[in-house]
Amino acid sequence: MKKKPTIHKTKIVASSQLINIEAVDLEFSNGEKRVYERIASRGDGAVLIIPIRGNSSGDEILLIREYCVGTERYELGFPKGKVETGEEVLQAANREIMEEVGYQAEKLTLLKKLSLAPSYMGHLTHIVLAESLSERREEGDEPETLEVVPWKISEVDALLERDDFAEGRSVAALYLMKHHLDLL
Repeated sequence: MKKKPTIHKTKIVASSQLINIEAVDLEFSNGEKRVYERIASRGDGAVLIIPIRGNSSGDEILLIREYCVGTERYELGFPKGKVETGEEVLQAANREIMEEVGYQAEKLTLLKKLSLAPSYMGHLTHIVLAESLSERREEGDEPETLEVVPWKISEVDALLERDDFAEGRSVAALYLMKHHLDLL
């Protein structure tokens, strides 16, 4: 394994309510020097939750439809949110599904931590499977009520064909769920 580059200095070059952009002065083991920019991680990352609800017609996952300003449209995906300071990842997952889909989970399983673009982002998303659900709604911070969309697990492959199910983390989470449940 190669030796990691030496970081000589980091400097915030831009900042907003959500992100800091840092310039990072690096020196590689061969003596080459470069300045890279990265979006610095703030806080403890995020959670994306796959809520599984059982019913008489078979198990289903609960998706949400919400407005996404980046794509300027309503997208279908899994509930997600920020891990608050001092909060454990699984606590954050349970809080988010109570706020976004109106359920709490008795069983939470961390499936994987994902990075989105590790070449220039430090942000991590924890993918969590939520099972043994019971109804419980908590007040969230959403600007409008989210539409909860139940989807049969037996029909999840059809989600990949939908134009409005396009977020990379949700697509990866679907695969991780299928692998964990031995549905591949």
